[in-house]
Amino acid sequence: MPLARFVVPLLLTGCLCSAQGFHAPAASPFPPLRAVAATVAATPFAAEGGCSDSFVTHRLDFTTGTRLREISTYISNGAGVAANDLDNDGDLDLVFASVDREAEILWNDGDLTFTPETLDDRFGRGAAIVDVDADGWNDILFTHRGLDGVTYWHNQGGAPDSSSPLAPRPSFAQQSLPGVDSYAYAMAWGDVDGDGDLDLVTGSYGVELLQHGIDPPAADPKAGIVLYVQEDGAWQPHRLSSEAETLSIALVDLTGDDRPEIWAANDFALDDLVWQRDGAAWQPTHPFAQTAHSTMATEWGDIENNGRLALFSTDMNPYDISPRTMAEWVPMMNQIVEHRESGDPQIMANVLQVQDGTARWQNAATARGVDASGWSWAARFGDLDQDGWLDLYVVNGMIAADMFGHLSNGELVEANQAYRNRGSGNFAPAPQWQLGSTASGRGMIMGDMDGDGDLDIVANNLRGFAQLFENQLCAGSSLLVDLAWPGATNRHAIGARLALHTDRGTFRRDVRASGGYLSGDPARVHFGLPDGATAHTLEITWPDGAVSSIIAPPIEHHLTVTRSDP
Repeated sequence: MPLARFVVPLLLTGCLCSAQGFHAPAASPFPPLRAVAATVAATPFAAEGGCSDSFVTHRLDFTTGTRLREISTYISNGAGVAANDLDNDGDLDLVFASVDREAEILWNDGDLTFTPETLDDRFGRGAAIVDVDADGWNDILFTHRGLDGVTYWHNQGGAPDSSSPLAPRPSFAQQSLPGVDSYAYAMAWGDVDGDGDLDLVTGSYGVELLQHGIDPPAADPKAGIVLYVQEDGAWQPHRLSSEAETLSIALVDLTGDDRPEIWAANDFALDDLVWQRDGAAWQPTHPFAQTAHSTMATEWGDIENNGRLALFSTDMNPYDISPRTMAEWVPMMNQIVEHRESGDPQIMANVLQVQDGTARWQNAATARGVDASGWSWAARFGDLDQDGWLDLYVVNGMIAADMFGHLSNGELVEANQAYRNRGSGNFAPAPQWQLGSTASGRGMIMGDMDGDGDLDIVANNLRGFAQLFENQLCAGSSLLVDLAWPGATNRHAIGARLALHTDRGTFRRDVRASGGYLSGDPARVHFGLPDGATAHTLEITWPDGAVSSIIAPPIEHHLTVTRSDP
């Protein structure tokens, strides 16, 4: 990336208007809001690689599932991908988990070129890149198939001059997370108790434990949904549920109290489970009138630019109901028909939760055009066309010889689905973006992989090469933001909320470390802006409730905002 940098004028304010949060909070757990100073370094984006008004597909040097003669159910769930800066050179690197081989790092060399490095962590499911020990170097974590838990690969640092292409890349040493020993299929990272350090939530996958002789899974103390609270470098376990078929975990504010709830998304007939913090305890709560049946992924974002979150979860529902497609689906669906009790909130379709005037969650997926996207796994909101509105991308497909034996190679071949936000929170299919890969995607992330400021997409596919979809849409402009919190144990301010106030409205994002289906989000925040828009103020609400405000942030720049506590 270009090395030219300059300091942006900064103005601090202690004022927070109602548009700044994702919800109008009922009560804040934080002390009265205070302004904190911050310094800002800005780097201009690299030149656009192209303007074809579509995405261009690139094959990446990684595969998973290709060593298996046959893909059976649950192996078919595939694995995830994570993105973040591992060598502190400013570029997003990639880490892939694999269900049948070692994991792999793809070091970002710039210009969409990558150098692969094998990491001896096998039979992975989920991946995340998080600075666990707050030493300034991002670490790598994986969840796994079967009876393994979370593995932690500590970044050893060691790049003395990260601006030099000849600088050595850091190495990784596998270490333990003291106290973390549960079976882990899904994981999420964030400061759930508000004490300033990162905590961990894990969820096991009961049907896979059964295959390994754990019967019943709920009787094993290592199974279930477990909250690990970090205290002085150790991890204190709190078992929230003994039952778990958990494919995704979200740490997101569902109640408007400015602190995250824990939302565990479960497969099969096991309901999604939500816990709300009550003092030092966590209490079950039931915020949703309707949920997906086999919830694969959880995702959220302000899709209407009105200061309120929408929550999206994926399930199985064909986007095409032609006779040919239904002939592919029906034999499998007949195998998994389950008896449903009266009042069961689950439906076999995607669910888009939006809040009505009373702050209750209601499913608007059908009305908004996103209820049926296929056999869907990972989903992400992101402003792909840089018009100020969050779009949606969903990866699809299924391979299982014991479920789709009537199809060639046991594979249900489906196209990934891209949906453009119409500027109202309603969505329309966007086939013109050429994102309809049929490579059987599982984990997926969005991030600027080539330094030009817009969002590219990376998918970890099952039984095929991973793919990078390069964004060559031609409209709009963008702003990227990294947060740095020196001296804190949450150095990248995971959980912070950002509001970009412009003459075209206010756009809101949050800083994440993990989520969706088995994948780890980059901590770098992307804002798209429509052509001709002017950015007035970037407002940052840090995880402890303190606020920094940046006047006239320069668009078409990557900002690093470093908090300066007195």
